[in-house]
Amino acid sequence: MTLPPWLRLLLWPASVLYGDLARLRARLYAQGTLKTKRLKTPVVSVGNLTVGGTGKTPMVILLAEKFLAEGKRVAILTRGYKGAAGTSDEIELMKFRLQDRVMFGVGPDRYEQGSKLEAKGVDVFILDDGFQHLPLFRDVNILLMDASQPLGRESMLPAGNLREPVSAMDRADLLVITRLEASPATLATIEKLQDYPVFSAVTRLVGFRRLGAGIQLLSSQEIGPGPFYAFCGIGNPKAFFHDLKTWDIPVAQSSEFPDHHRYDQRDALELEQIARTSGAKAVVTTEKDAQNLSGVSFGEIPVFIAVIEMELPQQDAFFNFIRERLAARSAVV
Repeated sequence: MTLPPWLRLLLWPASVLYGDLARLRARLYAQGTLKTKRLKTPVVSVGNLTVGGTGKTPMVILLAEKFLAEGKRVAILTRGYKGAAGTSDEIELMKFRLQDRVMFGVGPDRYEQGSKLEAKGVDVFILDDGFQHLPLFRDVNILLMDASQPLGRESMLPAGNLREPVSAMDRADLLVITRLEASPATLATIEKLQDYPVFSAVTRLVGFRRLGAGIQLLSSQEIGPGPFYAFCGIGNPKAFFHDLKTWDIPVAQSSEFPDHHRYDQRDALELEQIARTSGAKAVVTTEKDAQNLSGVSFGEIPVFIAVIEMELPQQDAFFNFIRERLAARSAVV
């Protein structure tokens, strides 16, 4: 969300008030005035400080895959932001990637959802977008920060993108700097963060799926030389377009939609018309957008979905840290 300077200035008093209220809320929880509930099962939280995408969903999938590989029974607790009927585009994406190997608890009260799932048998909970969900205790608090969106000059909502003041990062047990490939200079900043275990992460292209053609993965060569028309409705659309450039996917033209945009047939017709006008041979979008294209059909122009995963160069150290935290809880309990 980038607002014009005049509007940011107009909203600045509201941002000051928002920041004060966020600090007060966090302080009340820290002091115990507002109560935090604790599940019987360990909880690993994944969150960020800003609105928009920092890679939370890929991180949740990465954690779930790792815990599953270790033989753990995994459940994901999520609010289902901008969803309906107990699901959302991000939930459907996680379900598609993880299939029926994990359980989901969806709703504003994550403690209630977790308590219900504990009766079915859970070894570890992953709290999706949980950094600001202070009512629920977590054993590991993972904070994601996007290297392509530095926070130095960022303002609080509604003038800016910050959901909490930067000082809130003190609650984190570890930091993960995502999209480091988009800003190599961030490495110097990481080295200065001595108070936190800090890990870097990059976005890796796994392959492409063709919309409506199942789960078969295609390579960059198999989808053709392009050029492509790219569109997305995600929290950080510029990051997706940057990724396409990094992956050497030629883009003739691109379009942005609001985050969580639900496409209809009119959108599909307009997208196809723009694609053909731009000279594109095919269309490319994200996995999250694919969930919002349900029931929408395109003409003869193929639509490809970029399948990605999060990759941590120091993955072993990252998971060792998490294991140590979870083991410490087991020892206390």
